[in-house]
Amino acid sequence: MLTLLPTSRLLLLALGLPAASARAQTAAAPPAISADSIVHVAAGPQYRRGWLHQLMWGFHYRREWATPVTAPVFNLRTAVPGGLKPVKEGGSFQTHNLRLVAPDGRQYVLRSVDKDATAALPEDMRNGWIGRLMKDQTSVIHPYGAYIVPPLARAAGVYHTNPRLYYLPDDPALGEYRAAFANALYLFEERPEGDQRMVRSFGASAQVVSSKHAFTQLVASPRVHVDARHYLRSRLFDMWLGDWSRREDQWRWAAFPGPDSTTVLRAIPRDRDHAFFKFDDGVITRLVSFVKTNYQTFSRDIKLHDVEGLNRAARPMDKSLLVYLSEQDFHQVADSLRLALTDKVIADALQVWPKEVYALSGEEFQQKLQSRREQLPRVAEEFYRQLAREVEIPGTDEPERFVVEAAGPWQAWVRVYALRPDGRNGRLIGQRLFDARQTGTVSLYGLGGNDEFQLVGQPDRRLRIHIYDGQGQDVVQQLQVPPRALKTRVTIYDSGDGNLLKVGKDQVETEAYQPKANEYDGAGWLLRHRLY
Repeated sequence: MLTLLPTSRLLLLALGLPAASARAQTAAAPPAISADSIVHVAAGPQYRRGWLHQLMWGFHYRREWATPVTAPVFNLRTAVPGGLKPVKEGGSFQTHNLRLVAPDGRQYVLRSVDKDATAALPEDMRNGWIGRLMKDQTSVIHPYGAYIVPPLARAAGVYHTNPRLYYLPDDPALGEYRAAFANALYLFEERPEGDQRMVRSFGASAQVVSSKHAFTQLVASPRVHVDARHYLRSRLFDMWLGDWSRREDQWRWAAFPGPDSTTVLRAIPRDRDHAFFKFDDGVITRLVSFVKTNYQTFSRDIKLHDVEGLNRAARPMDKSLLVYLSEQDFHQVADSLRLALTDKVIADALQVWPKEVYALSGEEFQQKLQSRREQLPRVAEEFYRQLAREVEIPGTDEPERFVVEAAGPWQAWVRVYALRPDGRNGRLIGQRLFDARQTGTVSLYGLGGNDEFQLVGQPDRRLRIHIYDGQGQDVVQQLQVPPRALKTRVTIYDSGDGNLLKVGKDQVETEAYQPKANEYDGAGWLLRHRLY
């Protein structure tokens, strides 16, 4: 007897979409636990799909998700000396996290291998076709990708967490979190926060802080700064992994004492969910990738025209933290990274995968990582070019002196100093030689404090200099003005709050303006970093 299907169901089947709800697809009996506390379980059998669905919506890493792997059972009582106590549920919009605390106060986290981005949808849409499709696209993520990052990061000289794969059973010790977390695969790792002197992969820092805390310190005082070359190394490592989701919340910062009572912050990348992303291998997902250019697929080649999309999420951080590095710095760090990531390093890292996963992904990843490694120098060059086009140099909420000094045709130096109470230059915060053949505009933001901007000589007209005074009563003055000086392309944006302008009106343009919140003071600057 012929049974007619509803039109909506026929449409879903024609597009290769799942017709069953995500909840129905994921329901499965928990695996048997062997006497030696080992299970054989797949991370996401629900992502197995027919050929039509895969053709339309992507083949992705569906085989890896659907293949059972061998994993040890997690025991809250014995995972660390004294056991662990669950204290808080958390995570991003797609990862399910459980925070754990040891008797000595050290914190750990269980991060779900499976993801669910439908939490970002209204509740009534989560089990509809949109929710099912979003859940299905979890398969773009390699379920065990984060597992191979630590040995690669160690060789690269990049800080890292140390995830270990476990199966969490239906354990009464989970207490109120039992129903939400039991019977699934997790990555167990240290939580990068607070005193981490025992963790070498966090630099053995006595103080690890959040991005909000770090950036609040950076805009409050010139005595706090980021190790920019170390951060650049981390960012090039991100590109090598194809990890495009590196927004501010994906980082922690290890603090170290520096010279002259300063504090140096070094980056700790975390949350490698989007490393090794595989998205554009379906008809529809391929079309989407032309629009969502940040959805970068991990392939053999890092295409130069894709570098912008690959780094879009981290662009506000990159513009602020890499602003004093030269093109030579970029070349040196990229070359050093390329030499550190040898074929043996890559091969050894892939061996940490369960053998079932290595059989599916090992050879593919070996080839891709080797190919992408060789492209790092030209990728770094393109990365520098993109950041150099429009440059923004922020001060802090304390007084600084910004010095713009002509350096011949095309070029000008920009130096930023802490400003002492007696008016002399304090510590050099940063300096860089700009070339109008690479840089169109350099914007200087005083932010808080009574700052001083000095224009020494006559900067080349092909380089635009914009000065934003921000909060406080600032001074802008010209020094060593040559005879018969021509009009420059320096523009002062004067908020009219008592600034003193000692400049030739026929040489420097002044515009009255109302400062935007994100360029007025340190607290406002945090808006650029989505930290508010």
